[in-house]
Amino acid sequence: MKQYLKINEWSIIEESFDPTTHEISESIFSIGNGFMGQRANFEEKYSGSSLQGSYMAGVYYPDKTRVGWWKNGYPEYFAKVLNSTNWIGIDVFINGIELDLAKCKVSDFVRELNMKEGTLSRRFKAELEDGKQIQVDALRFVSMARHEIGAIRYTITPLNFSGTIRLVPYLDGDVQNKDSNYDEKFWLEVEKAAAADVSYLTLKTKKLDFHVTSVMAFDVFKDGNKLDLNRSLQEREKFVSSEVAIEAAEGEQVTLYKYVANVTSRNHGLGQLVEVGKKLLIEAQEAGFDTLLREQVDTWAAKWRESDIIIEGDVSAQQAIRFNIFQLNQTYTGDDDRLNIGPKGFTGEKYGGSTYWDTEAYCLPFYLSTADSSIARNLLIYRYKHLEKAKENARNLGFTKGALYPMVTMNGEECHNEWEITFEEIHRNGAIAYAIYNYVNYTGDKSYLGQYGLEVLVEISRFWEERVNFSKDKGKYVMLGVTGPNEYENNVNNNWYTNRIAVWTLEYTQEVMSYLKEHENARYLELINKLELKDEEVAKWNDIIDNMYYPYDEELGVFLQQDGFLDKEIIPVKDLKPEDLPLNQNWSWDRILRSCFIKQADVLQGIYFLSDQFDLETKKRNFDFYEPLTVHESSLSPCLHNIIACELGYQEKAYEMYLRTARLDLDNYNNDTEDGLHITSMAGTWMSVVQGFGGLKVKDDALQLHPFVPSHWTSFSFKVMFRGARLNVNVTEDNITVTNETDTPAAIVIYDRSYTVSGLGEVQYARSSVTI
Repeated sequence: MKQYLKINEWSIIEESFDPTTHEISESIFSIGNGFMGQRANFEEKYSGSSLQGSYMAGVYYPDKTRVGWWKNGYPEYFAKVLNSTNWIGIDVFINGIELDLAKCKVSDFVRELNMKEGTLSRRFKAELEDGKQIQVDALRFVSMARHEIGAIRYTITPLNFSGTIRLVPYLDGDVQNKDSNYDEKFWLEVEKAAAADVSYLTLKTKKLDFHVTSVMAFDVFKDGNKLDLNRSLQEREKFVSSEVAIEAAEGEQVTLYKYVANVTSRNHGLGQLVEVGKKLLIEAQEAGFDTLLREQVDTWAAKWRESDIIIEGDVSAQQAIRFNIFQLNQTYTGDDDRLNIGPKGFTGEKYGGSTYWDTEAYCLPFYLSTADSSIARNLLIYRYKHLEKAKENARNLGFTKGALYPMVTMNGEECHNEWEITFEEIHRNGAIAYAIYNYVNYTGDKSYLGQYGLEVLVEISRFWEERVNFSKDKGKYVMLGVTGPNEYENNVNNNWYTNRIAVWTLEYTQEVMSYLKEHENARYLELINKLELKDEEVAKWNDIIDNMYYPYDEELGVFLQQDGFLDKEIIPVKDLKPEDLPLNQNWSWDRILRSCFIKQADVLQGIYFLSDQFDLETKKRNFDFYEPLTVHESSLSPCLHNIIACELGYQEKAYEMYLRTARLDLDNYNNDTEDGLHITSMAGTWMSVVQGFGGLKVKDDALQLHPFVPSHWTSFSFKVMFRGARLNVNVTEDNITVTNETDTPAAIVIYDRSYTVSGLGEVQYARSSVTI
């Protein structure tokens, strides 16, 4: 599609109103704070095409699974993040005519997402059907400082008339999900009250009994002077409103400040919701909009100090990386270990808002490097708390032991209803095991292993032990009937990545056992007893390690994606017709499954995870074979190809892959941004810069850097948190400078040279010399 957003290093700006791109903009301009979030719906009524969405973190609904043919083992439900109370609504009437941008002439329209300050603003002129013209200026945010508070400043100025402006702020809980399987509405009213000072609405879900209370208050000013107005109140099912009328002369500004507290039963007792909501609301209203806004700006400034990436010489790339970082920071804050990261975050309904393996494989590195280690730790604890459910999931599929983590979940139960995913895409277990290694390797926090890690690793290892079987024909252990990361092939045998990550898990589990036995022996013995781990099990694991089958082609020198991969007709993507792409929108599923084309990194996923186990020549042969066959029709695909391409010195290919991930949503690359942003793949964009162009790895307790500057940039810099130190890495063509912004020293390696960056110190690496 054509690029319609203005390029700006700190803002996303839309400079005209086009109804055909409105739903795309609703996604792109979304705001959130980790506790709640919303699409960029208008405050005033809009009768045009729109996907209304306000979401509360952790509040979901088990919508009954709808499939054409039921199979044993299917989950009973598909979890959905719920579209909840529309709390931003303000109906606007000008001399009795309702403001609706679908029905009036709109000019001078500007919508801006200020990523530096965390605000969404909009201004425009509207000419109504009777010729009256108004100017509207609106600004809103969900508070990063007060997670249950949202605030709106909405200003109307008559331009060519004097008359009556009627404003109706409201709370509307009569909402539904667009993706409801049976067009069902999921909310029931509990209580409500419309009052002159504070109005509230409490809803509960039809299942699971989540309660959400929204509490509203507002003030009205004219030309800066607060007005004392009579308020007309209205109540109907799942709805409360308060109406005021203001006489305004031409040029006079009428401003409504709306404050809302959204509280849920996840965090407060059922009998306390209204009381707590009122308390929080009154505190926010008394603080005032300007104070709340200053808090917002200050909180975001702290976020950017930890996570900003600066790119010189390419404003488009600068905007894109900040957009990705912004959305990640407002989706997950790590304050609540019951929460995780949905693929769409707070920007849409697709994928149900549930947790996928994306978190462990793609998001964890971002939070490891840009926040306190406790944030990433909470992502791992989330899975630990679901261990018993993962064991239940394995039993539901007929396994006698071990744990199979769900492909899609809200509470640990599997809730994905496509058989090739639910039953076969079991490599997700490996990503969860790898995340434990990744966390401990990066942070050095080995206490996690005894507290939580070993239990998860043992149960995943037990699953792998039972999932493989011994092939007499091959004289090896094999894994049959799986789907690898390349979801364009289902029910294959011996997917190389799945086999390899399974064996790696068995190896790493024993490595952790050895560590605990030596360093935390009492805890080790306690865990072995709790897990009832037998020597015979470990012996079986070692037999699998020694005798696992890996498909490999001697002539090509590549790991085969699975048995029979070379039976396919091998055609590079460049030889496809343009009208064939994207395949998932133009080919039948049967044709895709029989083709050689790869949705996303599969063999290369394993090479990325286990990078230290393969030499450069092995990586090169596999990259050169598989990347030309990859259509990158998963948003998660380009970043891993970027990282491996950087390591191989394929700088132009690396940059090509970076562009595909960085502006995926801003430029609607896959023609699907209207249903929400690709939040988890945004972490991949960060990985492309830091792990790709920056060459960042952690090895031997040191941060290793092997950077280069893409030819399209003049320099770039990024921040990383590493074991208590916050390091700013600046890369130019001639120099790499690492500045420690904390008092904590850090061990680093730049190319092949080792240093310790002292507290508040700096290291400079020049291509021809080294200066400390």
